Amino acid sequence: MGELSTVDDLISDGVAGRSVLLRADLNVPLDETSDTAVVTDDGRIRAMLPTLGRLVDAGARVVVAAHLGRPEGAPDPRYSLAPVAARLGQLLDRPVRLATDVTGAGARAAVGEMTDGAVVVLENVRFDARETSKDDAERAELAGELAGLLGTGGAFVSDGFGVVHRKQASVYDVARLLPAYAGDLVLSEVDVLRTLTGDPARPYAVVLGGSKVSDKLGVIDALLPTVDRLLVGGGMCFTFLAAQGHEIGDSLVEWEMLDTCKRLLSEAGDALILPSDVVVADAFAADADTRVVAADAIPQGWMGLDIGPDSVRTFADALAPARTVFWNGPMGVFEMAAFAGGTRGVAEAIADVDGFSVVGGGDSAAAVRTLGLPDERFGHISTGGGASLEFLEGKELPGVTILEEGGAS
Repeated sequence: MGELSTVDDLISDGVAGRSVLLRADLNVPLDETSDTAVVTDDGRIRAMLPTLGRLVDAGARVVVAAHLGRPEGAPDPRYSLAPVAARLGQLLDRPVRLATDVTGAGARAAVGEMTDGAVVVLENVRFDARETSKDDAERAELAGELAGLLGTGGAFVSDGFGVVHRKQASVYDVARLLPAYAGDLVLSEVDVLRTLTGDPARPYAVVLGGSKVSDKLGVIDALLPTVDRLLVGGGMCFTFLAAQGHEIGDSLVEWEMLDTCKRLLSEAGDALILPSDVVVADAFAADADTRVVAADAIPQGWMGLDIGPDSVRTFADALAPARTVFWNGPMGVFEMAAFAGGTRGVAEAIADVDGFSVVGGGDSAAAVRTLGLPDERFGHISTGGGASLEFLEGKELPGVTILEEGGAS
């Protein structure tokens, strides 16, 4: 990968009085049980504050583009960025205006009334179907409208690492029309992942969880030849256990992946470690009956929903000597207290590693915050699970590639 132009470069060129389109990842969870939805985890909002703050302090007029959820390409009040804009204003301790649309009259009015240092959040960019269109011309049309909001001297800053693996209008196409720069968050994410794919300190351990082997197959294939330990938990471990011929009851299994798992087990040898015991339940429910059983003896009618205490100790022992750790995916259904012990135990073990630990975004980052573990105990918590995995697989990230090309500058 080549060098990226940075916010430092943009500010040194002079940004006061100029409009800057800042693509952020503000896809955060909401509590919608009351009349007004509120943000329940503002980690991604806080992650973009360094870039946003520097632009504001330099006198830029910052227009934030972001998405929330999957609104099917049309306005949907359930996915409005209103609660996100409200929380952003609280964190900045200054007014943040939400435009009433993406590039229409509401957006043009809000941007047109901006003063130096002001912040406007455009409404959910996925309210416009062109954002995610597979048609290059449709995406380019929306990108042209986004760029047109800025007027003369506009610039683009990409700071939403969680979406840089998507070839979308506000991520990729707009960077072809404007001078394009990497925000502080994108820079830090890319630097960390380059460390993992370069020459990481050893021993190098990878911990993978989540539901499906198929979701992680690419990264397993890419990392297996390079890691010293690969620890597999979460729902995906049951497909590996089934591939070994063990009884897995009603646990989640991708039967079509059995041959793939057999191949991986053969190739990995002692490097791949599976759970020795699991927490099983008689139903997928917080109040289900539970018990701890050997991983190769799950009773019929029961399902594995977490790794067990012996597995946590085994994983912790394997992680203790590591000097580099990458973790992606919870060890169980951590949202339910009865099945959170495995994720907590492994997270604690990773936090105690005397080396560099990377939490690979998505559910893993959510688990860290849900379980109340301080971010500071980890070397880096990524904001982009899918983007992190695709980077480690060696795939091209369109939103990074276009930045390397420098946009229209």
